[in-house]
Amino acid sequence: MLRSRLRTIKLMQAINQTALDAAVAAVKGAWPEAKPKLGIILGSGWSEAVADFPVKASLFYEQIPNLGKPGVIGHAGQLLCADCSGTELFIFQGRRHGYEGEGWTPIILPIWILKQFGVDVVLLTNASGGIREDLTPGSLMAIEDHINMLGANPLQGPHNSNFGERFPDQTTVYDPGLCQVLVAAGADASGIYVAAAGPTFETPAEVRAFRTLGADVVGMSTVPEAIFANAMGMKVAGLSCVCNRAAGLGHEKLTADDVIRTANEAMPRMRGVLKGFVGEVCS
Repeated sequence: MLRSRLRTIKLMQAINQTALDAAVAAVKGAWPEAKPKLGIILGSGWSEAVADFPVKASLFYEQIPNLGKPGVIGHAGQLLCADCSGTELFIFQGRRHGYEGEGWTPIILPIWILKQFGVDVVLLTNASGGIREDLTPGSLMAIEDHINMLGANPLQGPHNSNFGERFPDQTTVYDPGLCQVLVAAGADASGIYVAAAGPTFETPAEVRAFRTLGADVVGMSTVPEAIFANAMGMKVAGLSCVCNRAAGLGHEKLTADDVIRTANEAMPRMRGVLKGFVGEVCS
């Protein structure tokens, strides 16, 4: 019985190529002439950070097969085709998370869609808890590397050559040049992001362990998309809004509402950094 259940879990977690193809077909059917140059995936609290980019068209996630409505507050659940000085952008307002229990397919689907539209550069954003002393709530950190503490990897399972090599190099998952662009656009610092599985916030003991490992902020996302995009040869940038001090480093109880409140307070700076980054990349 246990062996049968483990097989079921494995099948649920596997990336479904047929599901990926159906999603791409739906978006291409809706926007057959679209030619985006850049993709952005917005994490918790980031949905309004793209208000400076005029929207040409939009699709609810429910209109994209196998993507589905985000199960977390602060994720609008829309794909936007937007404009930046004549350059098209695909902006995913919200992401799916592993702790939602629906497998890898909806998590990496935005990356696959971007790749099939010819996008070679993707910006991943998220909310995080600050571990490093200078990364206080409201800080923006460009991600220069990550530590995967999810306990899994989206490329596990039978090798699919469409996803790149069997053993992709991860020396520079996050493009150093793009990291510098984020800092020049107004990010406060750069550093290391550690991804934990969630949906619980981390314990103080875990945060101490992450600090010892070299992590500067902690969150529950981003790493799967970064791994997948890097494997397929895309350039990846990452930007994290520090929305609270990680567990044990502050005196307040951690809540999801506080994450959204802090993101809203930091929104003018978030918009400014995104606008500067997109303007530079698309120039």
